[in-house]
Amino acid sequence: MLLRSFTHSNVVMILNSFVFLLCCLLVWVWMKWLRVKSYWADRNVLYSPPHPVFGSLTFLQKENPDPLWTSARKRLTTVFTAAKLRAFQSVALHKSKLLVERIAMDNKNGVRTDIRNMFTDFTTDVVGETVFGVSSNSIMNEEGPLRHITKELMTYSTYRGLSACCVFFIPELINVFRFKFFPKDLQDYLRSLFRLTVEQHGGYEKEVTSNRDLIDAILKMRQDAVKEGQEMSEDFLVAQASIFLQGGFDTSAVALTYIIYELAFAPEAQERLYEEIAKTKERIGDRDFDATTLSEMPYLNAVIKEAVRKYPAMAWLDRVASKSYEIDENLTIEPGTVVYINTMGIQNDPQYFPEPEEFKPERFLPENEDQITPYTFLAFGDGPRHCIGERFAYQTIRYALAHVIYNFKVKKIENSKCPSECSFEKKGMFLTPGETLFVNFVPRM
Repeated sequence: MLLRSFTHSNVVMILNSFVFLLCCLLVWVWMKWLRVKSYWADRNVLYSPPHPVFGSLTFLQKENPDPLWTSARKRLTTVFTAAKLRAFQSVALHKSKLLVERIAMDNKNGVRTDIRNMFTDFTTDVVGETVFGVSSNSIMNEEGPLRHITKELMTYSTYRGLSACCVFFIPELINVFRFKFFPKDLQDYLRSLFRLTVEQHGGYEKEVTSNRDLIDAILKMRQDAVKEGQEMSEDFLVAQASIFLQGGFDTSAVALTYIIYELAFAPEAQERLYEEIAKTKERIGDRDFDATTLSEMPYLNAVIKEAVRKYPAMAWLDRVASKSYEIDENLTIEPGTVVYINTMGIQNDPQYFPEPEEFKPERFLPENEDQITPYTFLAFGDGPRHCIGERFAYQTIRYALAHVIYNFKVKKIENSKCPSECSFEKKGMFLTPGETLFVNFVPRM
């Protein structure tokens, strides 16, 4: 009886202690939440109420591996110099001609083309051959080793979305839940493909004397790092190649998808673009379009910029404050603070771009560009951390767009949604269509 009584007393005491500790924890969490909730209010800054779990994303990213990142960026930038892009243009030209053949073939066979998949076939080939040195013919057969990878990368799920979110925002949870930016089977495939490509380039030890493609640049980067006593693991090198593939094929393909879809609903803009392309073609005669000629076509470039204004590949940018920055007397951004920039919001703000929902390439014509407020067009970022593939992306898009519009009139399909009604993919990292988009391609000749 005594033992039973003693045991009962212990249980009561333990329960009371647990309840007390739980109450203390809840009070602590509540007090911390109140401080977080009032953070911007205390500084008289206009803000959206934070979420109890996700906050305003100001507490998420904790670390930035600057030394290694800076070294890698400096060396990989050599892949996208003006001279290197000129060397790549023959591939973009060839693939653009095949793109025209693909559209004509689909028309002949009565195939209703998913324009995003079609442009992804195109960009996969361009990125594969110019950046990785891997031959690919996805445009004509929709298959190939790299196309297998890009199809996987285009397949989203709740788990992949959560994994990507943690990689960017809550790195502390990566090891706890074993999250991966890419699925494990895809990681293994990328690693195998990378090793095979490195072997074809002569291996890690063969001295790199020229940067023909990204793999050469990666190999030289590793060799230079070894000489400087800096360690670069194979996984780090594979990661650089993988991110270039992810960022290179998808963003350009999606940009082309939105451009073509918008032009189908904007016949006047499309006709103006065609006239510019046709006049340029008449001027150069039998010569093919080249990178310089395309870059000097103002309306072509304005169309591209207007599309990536409305649909920036990354709807947000993140930066870490390197030093204290005083906004006003109430707010100072402390060093190490993560600052998130709402690219989508800025580029669709009527204060900076009147009637932002309208597709108006004229905003970006040379005579109007000086009216754009600095740092409100951030489709490729800005400053020292801007996208190093920007010029490569523009060149790829220019070649495809010029060839498609020169050969086909793009028309909307009856009863199809207008661009502003189309949904976005909710589980992906990039801003991509959330539904399949179709248009009619009508031969001009």
